[in-house]
Amino acid sequence: MRVLGVDPGLTRCGLGVVDGGKGRVVRAVAVGVVRTPAEDDLAHRLLGIADEVEVWLDRYRPEAIAVERVFAQHNVRTAMGTAQAGGVVALAAARRGLPVVFHTPSEVKAAVTGSGRADKAQVTGMVMRLLNLEVKPHPADAADALALAICHLWREPMRVRLAEAEARAAELARAHKAKLAAAAKQAGAATRTPVRRAVRRTPSKLDDTGAPR
Repeated sequence: MRVLGVDPGLTRCGLGVVDGGKGRVVRAVAVGVVRTPAEDDLAHRLLGIADEVEVWLDRYRPEAIAVERVFAQHNVRTAMGTAQAGGVVALAAARRGLPVVFHTPSEVKAAVTGSGRADKAQVTGMVMRLLNLEVKPHPADAADALALAICHLWREPMRVRLAEAEARAAELARAHKAKLAAAAKQAGAATRTPVRRAVRRTPSKLDDTGAPR
């Protein structure tokens, strides 16, 4: 599977394409950063990101998109810009029918380094080791994009299997509930069926002639 990892941002939007092989084998295909001038208005900055993402989608043909999930930050303006950039990427993917999955920073760190509290230097170091890179991806947004792609390649198969197992369990639960409901309905119908009792007729008293009185 080929995954495009995206570390969204208005000033710098990291992009990284990674191929996944058997087991946990991963290979870097491309990495880069989309930059937009801070003096430009928001609409044109988002347009610049969207145009570059379209180029990457055409060039590398990923099968899935992994985007970092935005959490509340002290700087509301930065958080909003990051979310808007991520939304532009999701829209471009949706137009092509590509699945988009949002991963939290802690999920990415845990997948790549084994610790959800790893710092950026540790993430970059592990990305270089896993992908056999001789040159450190720069800036950190580029390394984060590669880490997102790796995280998706390693976590998504497990997530799919868990979702399938949950769906099967839910279906079995519904079937069992339906059987219980049918059994209860049948038992209720049986208790409501009237029982016919034999009517004992009291013989009439006869007079001396044998005719009933």
